[in-house]
Amino acid sequence: MLTANDPSRKSWLSVPQDSDFPIQNLPFGVFLPEDDFTTIGTRIGNTAIDLSALHQLGYLDGIVLPEDVFLQDTLNDFITLGRPVWRQVRNKIAEIFDEKNDILKNNTEHREQILFPIEEVQMLLPVFIQDYTDFYSSMEHAMNVGIMFRGKENALMPNWKHLPVGYHGRSSSIIVSGEDIHRPVGQMKPADADEPVFGPSKLLDFELEMGFITTDGKHLGERITTDEAEDYIFGMVLFNDWSARDIQAWEYVPLGPFLGKNFASSISPWVVTLDAMEPFRVESPKQDPTPLPYLQTEGKRTFDINLQTFIQPENSTESKVCESNFKYLYWNISQQLAHHTVNGCNINAGDMMASGTISGPEKENFGSMLELSWRGAHTITLDDGSERKFINDGDTVIMRGYCKNDDVRIGFGEVTSKVLPAIL
Repeated sequence: MLTANDPSRKSWLSVPQDSDFPIQNLPFGVFLPEDDFTTIGTRIGNTAIDLSALHQLGYLDGIVLPEDVFLQDTLNDFITLGRPVWRQVRNKIAEIFDEKNDILKNNTEHREQILFPIEEVQMLLPVFIQDYTDFYSSMEHAMNVGIMFRGKENALMPNWKHLPVGYHGRSSSIIVSGEDIHRPVGQMKPADADEPVFGPSKLLDFELEMGFITTDGKHLGERITTDEAEDYIFGMVLFNDWSARDIQAWEYVPLGPFLGKNFASSISPWVVTLDAMEPFRVESPKQDPTPLPYLQTEGKRTFDINLQTFIQPENSTESKVCESNFKYLYWNISQQLAHHTVNGCNINAGDMMASGTISGPEKENFGSMLELSWRGAHTITLDDGSERKFINDGDTVIMRGYCKNDDVRIGFGEVTSKVLPAIL
């Protein structure tokens, strides 16, 4: 039972109004509360909760857990324990921090070992990512890009409505929110040039995405069905899949993105479980033609997640440039995972799978500068009066996401990275 999701539950910890992290959320992350150790924790309001201390002090008794499971520097070992254990732990944490429970609330010594102000901890990459796959699952985004490069009649490739298009990327340069990136360099071929040139990308872009993190899958050669898929998904994060459009345009034929994508992707530090998002399920867009049987799903298999992107120039204020929603995705996460494993590909705890750019039907829903500026044909004016077609050095890109209904708001915090000049 999802007792942690009780919308009437309140915590004895302070939770600011419109916080992304009420007691009904209880995401998982990894942080440094002090300089000498790393711990796994959760968060309520603006308080980070050290789960290793909570466990060692006996507050999680009754749940079968390895003694050191929260003393690791990633969530991977915890993720391998499976969805029933994740659910037990969330339910127990909700019980401990319920306003009606005084056991920890009245124990000053234990509180000092377990609780930390969020501004005093350093968030780390939550998982060791062995493998990374990037999908291309927003029809609006695929249509926009197709129209720009191939024209309206050939916007979608013939396979697009039959399978979740994706590619295996690299995992080594996925970084946690707060880490800066350098403008990438590589080969580009200007439209008026006969030969390629080498230098910093001039068309640096963000891609508004979300990622999901898996647990260990089946044996090599076995597939995960759409009905089983959510049992293999631990949770979700915000995902900024940086893209150098000019480098990518020159290199991607015939094998797809390489240097235009592999320099960095940024993720939010708190992993929000699918259990926490349960109240926000919605129907996926109608699929026409009907997918092949192995990709068919029933019921509400996606989530109503409001997504926003902001650009903050150096020494200035942030400006919202995009507002989209996860529910626009044509292919849902169960279909993505089922397709990924249908040929027997195995998955591991901590694997990252990104949605692809999430765009919607209106211009303000476009999830990249490529679309917002329509390949550089238009400028976007920020609140300070400066103009952008793509991302400048010194710009910080901020993405935020949250679910909200009449009872509760569940959020992901933010993923933020600043662009530094290229290293030549």
